[in-house]
Amino acid sequence: MNKSFRRHLALSLAAATLLLAGCQNLSSPVIRFDRQVNYGDAKGVELVTNEFGSTDLQMIAEKMTGSLLETGIFQGRPTVTISTVKNKTSEYIDTTNVMNSIQTALVKSGKVRFVRSIKEMQAGVDELQRQNQSGLYKQNSTAKIGNMTAARYSMEGELTSIVKQSASTKDVFYKFTLKLFDVEEGTIEWQDEKEIRKTSTR
Repeated sequence: MNKSFRRHLALSLAAATLLLAGCQNLSSPVIRFDRQVNYGDAKGVELVTNEFGSTDLQMIAEKMTGSLLETGIFQGRPTVTISTVKNKTSEYIDTTNVMNSIQTALVKSGKVRFVRSIKEMQAGVDELQRQNQSGLYKQNSTAKIGNMTAARYSMEGELTSIVKQSASTKDVFYKFTLKLFDVEEGTIEWQDEKEIRKTSTR
């Protein structure tokens, strides 16, 4: 093996190594550590700002669920639907989260059955139409139209706030009100409130 051939072989091996390394870098997943991220306790008290937060949501859901279950109004496992949840604060708050937490706890209690809310109804109608009108399913296996169970009770909520602020202090008072209406009679069968005050100083 002469000197020229050995030199050519060494250059070829070096080029192949670089090419292989390049291919590995392109195909491997890249994990960056631009920020420090830690998992925290989802039930931990959140005190980042005065604004509505996860702790407020959990306190409201716990209070309303406990109060509802203590009344005994759900004897016989009645049907309930979620109607409206008004956010009358100046903040953007996803009130669906509050009602979802209340609904989850009540469903897990096994003492009440929820039927589709107004927001969820279209998905149910679409599924019934798909099963009955698409021609894709055996007739004896499709869900029949007209057999939905109606709600006996309707749940309506409202979140309000009062904000007071000085140069050094900010005070926010939240009030969440939840009502349970008898759909047929239009009467309020249950109602409760949860008040939360959050004060911060600079």
